[in-house]
Amino acid sequence: MTRFTDYVTSKGKNLKELSNEAIYYLLLDFVKAEAVEMPKNDSKRKVYYISAEFLIGKLLSNNLINLGIYQEIQEELAAAGKHISEIEDVEPEPSLGNGGLGRLASCFIDSMATLGINGEGVGLNYHCGLFKQVFKDRQQDAEPNFWIEDDSWLTPTTISYEVPFKEFTLKSRLDRVDILGYKKESKNYLNLFDIDGLDYGLIRDGITFDQEEIQKNLTLFLYPDDSTRQGELLRIYQQYFMVSNAAQLLIDEALQRGSNLHDLADYAYVQINDTHPSMVIPELIRLLTDQHSFSFEEAVAVVSQMVGYTNHTILAEALEKWPLDYLEEVVPHLVPIIKQLDALIRKQYSDPQIQIIDDQDRVHMAHMDIHFSTSVNGVAALHTEILKNSELKPFYDLYPERFNNKTNGITFRRWLEFSNQELAAYIKELIGEDYLQDATQLEKLTAFADDPAVHERLAEIKRDNKVSLQRYLKANKGIDLDVDSIIDTQIKRFHEYKRQQMNALYVIHKYLEIKRGILPKRKITIVFGGKAAPAYVIAQDIIHLILTLSELINQDPSVNPYLNVFLVENYNVTVAEHLIPATDISEQISLASKEASGTGNMKFMLNGALTLGTMDGANVEIAELVGPENIYTFGKDSDTIIDLYAQAGYVSKDYYEGDERIKEAVDFIVSEELLALGNKERLERLYHELISKDWFMTLIDLAEYIEKKEKVYADYEDQESWNKKVVLNIAKAGFFSSDRTIQQYDEEIWHTK
Repeated sequence: MTRFTDYVTSKGKNLKELSNEAIYYLLLDFVKAEAVEMPKNDSKRKVYYISAEFLIGKLLSNNLINLGIYQEIQEELAAAGKHISEIEDVEPEPSLGNGGLGRLASCFIDSMATLGINGEGVGLNYHCGLFKQVFKDRQQDAEPNFWIEDDSWLTPTTISYEVPFKEFTLKSRLDRVDILGYKKESKNYLNLFDIDGLDYGLIRDGITFDQEEIQKNLTLFLYPDDSTRQGELLRIYQQYFMVSNAAQLLIDEALQRGSNLHDLADYAYVQINDTHPSMVIPELIRLLTDQHSFSFEEAVAVVSQMVGYTNHTILAEALEKWPLDYLEEVVPHLVPIIKQLDALIRKQYSDPQIQIIDDQDRVHMAHMDIHFSTSVNGVAALHTEILKNSELKPFYDLYPERFNNKTNGITFRRWLEFSNQELAAYIKELIGEDYLQDATQLEKLTAFADDPAVHERLAEIKRDNKVSLQRYLKANKGIDLDVDSIIDTQIKRFHEYKRQQMNALYVIHKYLEIKRGILPKRKITIVFGGKAAPAYVIAQDIIHLILTLSELINQDPSVNPYLNVFLVENYNVTVAEHLIPATDISEQISLASKEASGTGNMKFMLNGALTLGTMDGANVEIAELVGPENIYTFGKDSDTIIDLYAQAGYVSKDYYEGDERIKEAVDFIVSEELLALGNKERLERLYHELISKDWFMTLIDLAEYIEKKEKVYADYEDQESWNKKVVLNIAKAGFFSSDRTIQQYDEEIWHTK
């Protein structure tokens, strides 16, 4: 491989004289030139991982690490008086996802490339992403998140398809991103479909835009506001555009590789990531019958053997149900196929719970996925059991052999090797570097659990990461972080079931204690990060509460020496890469039975934070791996919560009136102090929501949460015991490698090898 310095010289330039921006673009071209020479991973059967989101993060350093040249480039730049971190800052972050779903998909395609699996992501190339979050008047506001530059990781292709809608046909174009495996000489692609003629002029105030000009807006934004009929229709347009392109691509590629299409399942497998890509099933059937002379029966048989469905949610509202008349308005040519599929099921089964089209003429996308696939998987052990025994039980009773679990994972190359370089280097000193390709090697760290020298070094690394975070937050977010405080972090999409509001109520409790003179032994910094969907009013009210508390607390000289609260603006992968290595306490406090898995819990664990969480999602498996003494769990269990929902047995007002601490914290939301700073309508709405409804049971666990949180803070003072727990958490994190997850997908579902 050519040295980067020689590459720069060959361009007639001197590295020492170049700006950081110029070096970034030269590095981008250098890496792309290396990647273009790499062969594609190959196998008879190819996986098409279709997802509405790919939250890939910045790619420069990830690619340098996977090429095995990050250290070399860092040294070459340093020799020229340049800092690689400053060059990394130049890169815009691709805005192709929102949260865990999109980050998981990105870890998965990285692992596919690393394992040499012939598997590629397929999605859309959103030009403005979800939105750029900005705070105005202590409230979330949204702006377009433009990220695509003339010179980027996107590589244009000549591949193009016609996608038919009711009123018009749209022509697509395909851009690709090279996905490089770790120290692999082959690669895969991320396929991102787009349209020509996109019109930024349709955007008006913030992220509002003309939603009816489909031919000019289709790939403007991820997840357009679906609180209106037109917004829902636009989502259907986006989803069909995504899957039609994916289906046409996989058929073309199968034909090129020798398929006669009757054996298509030998050449292609489609993994449906959540319900957004569900229309790929009727679309494949349409293409096979309309364009390739298949009978309907054979098309259904072929397609059913080449599809798997990953369920990512237990929330009923997140399992998409599109009204038939909406589909008639957008994709009328799919409706007869969906009705035929529904008829096939009705002919076999009378149970209304499992029909594709319900009595309100809504198409249940997940039901279609389950009936016409080979595999249905959950993403954590608890989640899969809830699907089998509760949420999808009628389907499990029908197809027990299809249901399986694939606990989520993360790629350790990005979430340790890059984001926590000092810790990664120390782990290599202790056990070598094999863990980057075999994460179970981290188990060797258990030998150092009681080693005081290791404890001391880990504490030094954590503090160094806090100093790094302090610099980053000050320079980029205007936040003054106290590096000697406990860093307690909750970074997630804002949703009531994730219960940021419970953490906020603890903040109120702690603030009132400090005002009464009950002071913590060490300063506590509670950090939030995440976005709320623009149409999700209560989630935005919670953001407003946190921002208002932040101002009240951080500006109170009697409180801020002991407690700070921050909500980091425009949380994204880059923020996470700085925040996770510096965190002491990982907040994973969702209502038991509601979080499918979580992957932030895994990233924190790997980086030496201890988990404070409910027994929900992958927290259950973390607890099993590390043992109850090395995790802080609290709250009602999932069975109890499921029973309470079934019996309508939870009354939030009982908890509000039955515990003075709870009542005091909730009442403070509408106190004179907060109302003087905040928006009266927002604060009063949230207050009444907690007392009169509280659908995700904030108050049921609040008292125990307060007690357990105090125990965590007290335990932190015994650093020997704390860092023993840290060692054991890192040592047991190996199970949560996305390489393991993808190996299981391939061995048990995809069968590419």
